[in-house]
Amino acid sequence: MTGKSALIAGATGLTGSKLVEVLLDRPEYDRVTVLVRRPLELEHPKLEQIQVDYYRLEDYKKYFQVDDVFCCLGTTIKKAGSQKAFRRVDYDYPVALAELAKSAGTKKFLVISAMGADSRSNIFYNRVKGQMEDSLKKLDLSALHIFRPSLLLGDRKEFRLGEKAASLISPVFSPILRGGMKKYKPIQAEQVAQAMYAAAQSESGGVHIHPSDEIAELAGQ
Repeated sequence: MTGKSALIAGATGLTGSKLVEVLLDRPEYDRVTVLVRRPLELEHPKLEQIQVDYYRLEDYKKYFQVDDVFCCLGTTIKKAGSQKAFRRVDYDYPVALAELAKSAGTKKFLVISAMGADSRSNIFYNRVKGQMEDSLKKLDLSALHIFRPSLLLGDRKEFRLGEKAASLISPVFSPILRGGMKKYKPIQAEQVAQAMYAAAQSESGGVHIHPSDEIAELAGQ
């Protein structure tokens, strides 16, 4: 096999599950490793599933010997149960994954953040996302791609009232969001997955921030 290899964290989530499908379908990748807490109901000759304890990520460092690491981890304070638990998922784990990726010599680290991410924000959610971004930038990774989607749309396993409402009104308001307002359009998780795949094929290094409108362009939509 001469293709690329990838590792995905958050493969059971809305965007992560779409990304798994995208990478398995693309000829550029001949090995896709996923870190999961519970096995995916999916079998594929290119797929390797590793059940992981995120409290002990260092134990899985051998699996980071790949070309590209994709981090699709993310939760809500409601689902996590507390701000501390939320921060663990949306800050501690992505930074730990990036540190392991850097140690392994990974070429690219691609991570989902959020529109409005700002380490100085008064909003806890945006502040944590911004702090996560800042910490990743300090690692001086070979190539860091940060994706800041607006409201994510798709079929989640859990019900989220706000996202359901947005999906219903999006066809009405999206056409009037133009120019600098395009980044506020709700975006399909599949588009984010396609954009992450596209960015991973870039040879440019350094830090790249992808706002929601650019994500749609990368996805070819």
